[in-house]
Amino acid sequence: MRLRHLAAAIVLLALGAAPAVAQWINHPTPGIPRTKDGKPNLAAPTPRTADQKPDLSGVWIMNGLSTATHITDVEMLPWAQALYKERQATYFHDDPASNCLPEGPRTGLAGLEPLRIVQTKYLIVILYETGAVRHIHLDGRPHPKDPNPTWMGYSVGRWERDSLVVETTGFNDRTWLDFAGHPHSESLHLTERFRRTSFGSMQVTMTYTDPKAYAKPFTVTVPAAYVADTDLLETVCHENDKSRPRLVGRIADEKALEKKVAVSVFAGYVGSYDAGFLGAWDVVLDGDELKIKMSPDGARLPLIPQSDTQFTFQALGGSIRFVPDATGKATQLILTIVEGDIPVMRK
Repeated sequence: MRLRHLAAAIVLLALGAAPAVAQWINHPTPGIPRTKDGKPNLAAPTPRTADQKPDLSGVWIMNGLSTATHITDVEMLPWAQALYKERQATYFHDDPASNCLPEGPRTGLAGLEPLRIVQTKYLIVILYETGAVRHIHLDGRPHPKDPNPTWMGYSVGRWERDSLVVETTGFNDRTWLDFAGHPHSESLHLTERFRRTSFGSMQVTMTYTDPKAYAKPFTVTVPAAYVADTDLLETVCHENDKSRPRLVGRIADEKALEKKVAVSVFAGYVGSYDAGFLGAWDVVLDGDELKIKMSPDGARLPLIPQSDTQFTFQALGGSIRFVPDATGKATQLILTIVEGDIPVMRK
């Protein structure tokens, strides 16, 4: 009972670095700045095209798992709120990735798979490992007046000084804005601002406007990191169509089996854990509940106790087991998903 991409994140965690999942990992990227020892100089200035626009070309990782997984502080209209709660209650079983469908505006957002930007004067193409492709037109064309709704929408862009501003409309309503199940309507208007701040860094700010699903627009910002000396991996979604029928049940079923655990036991698990590529995970107490924050400003994700050490972790569709020492203080946690047991060490 898990999302394909979140499981992929754990694979990356186990491998320890994003480039390990891609092909041609030993072939150096030509034409990029390097230090004296031959390593990519990610602190070098932003490269520019012949017409002095920032050059966004290259392979990138958008590290927005925590931000993009749980959009917070948004006011949904009643139908969207009801659908959002239903998706959470049913293990996200209708997630597009679980159905081998395109993922729309969240594609590539969480940093679980790299993407490649190919930039020309009048067109920017973004290639994703899942096979999705975006065409961002820079030739001044307007959006289609009555577009046939698509999974990736229709994108037109313009330069505002050193920022690429992309406006996308014409989405269908079958995709999610994040991995937590926030819905949207066909009225979604996505505005992105890409700003490359150095050779190796880029900020992507996304503003979502959807008056049929949300009371007001909201914005999230995700950092992107250049990934040198590697390339994209061909990713084909095939097995999910076999496993999806097993995505049954409701969170309430497990809540009914919840074991009451003393807060003093939880106190031994509170602290920071090193989740590798996914950053620091903070285990916190929220009243008498134990929760996990996957980013400093991210949502607190609940853990449902099944015993003093074993918990259901809905956000990743698996379970977590804390390993305490003789004093009751956890030395690590073990995340269990279908791929197996993944140790996450306490800092």
